[in-house]
Amino acid sequence: MTRGLLARHERLRDVLPAVVLVLVAAVASAGDAGGSGWHAPRVGAAAWTALAGAPLVVRSRWPLPVLLASLAVDLAHMAVVPTASLTPAASLVALYTLATRSGRRTAWAVGLTASALITAVYAIANSEPPFAGLSLLRFDLAIAATALGDAVRTRRRHLAEVEARAVRAERTREEEARRRVTEERVRIARELHDVVAHHITLVNAQAGVAHHLMRDDPDRAYEALAHIKETSRAALDELRATVGLLRQPDDGPDSRAPIPRLADLDVLVGGVRAGGLSVQVVPTGTPRPVAATTELTAYRIVQEALTNTHKHAAATKAEVTLDYGPDRLRITVTDDGRPGSAPGPGTGHGLIGMHERATAIGGTVTAGPLPGGGFQVVAELPLALAPTSA
Repeated sequence: MTRGLLARHERLRDVLPAVVLVLVAAVASAGDAGGSGWHAPRVGAAAWTALAGAPLVVRSRWPLPVLLASLAVDLAHMAVVPTASLTPAASLVALYTLATRSGRRTAWAVGLTASALITAVYAIANSEPPFAGLSLLRFDLAIAATALGDAVRTRRRHLAEVEARAVRAERTREEEARRRVTEERVRIARELHDVVAHHITLVNAQAGVAHHLMRDDPDRAYEALAHIKETSRAALDELRATVGLLRQPDDGPDSRAPIPRLADLDVLVGGVRAGGLSVQVVPTGTPRPVAATTELTAYRIVQEALTNTHKHAAATKAEVTLDYGPDRLRITVTDDGRPGSAPGPGTGHGLIGMHERATAIGGTVTAGPLPGGGFQVVAELPLALAPTSA
């Protein structure tokens, strides 16, 4: 919760370190290194820390100016109060921020310069060797702040690149699926066009000959009608063969059964239950006459949704709701798949197919995960079709 709050409010994220530094400075100044015990916080130490931490309020927007301001105050503090034991914490925070928001070359150039300045000023003010004792500790802390910021920036950039690649891969996969569907449509349309156009052209020509000869030469007209019969039969055979290419290799004899309707949902649900998934069908509203195409589309959407639930979701039960409205049928298929479950691999063609079926008759389909877990498919289909849709 705290991480989400800070991510949404940049100014609060910038102010928080300054507040923490002032509080720490106040508590630290209340201790006595000489052994006389605790006393009231010294205002001077807290004031210097507050002055150095004030620029941190805008550290995300102007990291380099903030570092220069905080570093100047910290260096002045060490020079004016040589015995101050506090580290230049505000400058360390500013160094970390600069390293996370600038290039590596800039971060390390500024970080090494700031580290050298902090070490030199502290060593001169306290008459200590620059690379020994507390002077070396301050140098190490400044370098560590720069290194930590550089590591965080590198990690963020890596995560951003990984996320971008995942988004591109997902977009490419969806585009490839749509491209293949479009190519298949074009191929099927071309095959059907070639078959129908060729034979219908012959039928039309032979029908014209039969019509012309019907009165003057009935025998030749009879022959033309026989040719029409043979041509139409050949057209039907080729259409059957072309459409047969669309069948799956494992289609059985029952694939030639009559078109399924909503009344056949009980058989479909029974088969899914036999596979281990508990399914309940709940009709609501007043049942109304439904167009045959709508019934077929509704049946296929429910079939595909339950198939996806059974194959790709760790669900134990599903519910199918059929809501009859005044002019539309609303179908809702919901399962209880757990948020942490690992779905199986899928091509995404099932959802595309449901959407295309619904769109073809003037309906809509929406699908997506539920906030509390599970997946839901909602389809709204017209009860009666317009002549163009039919």
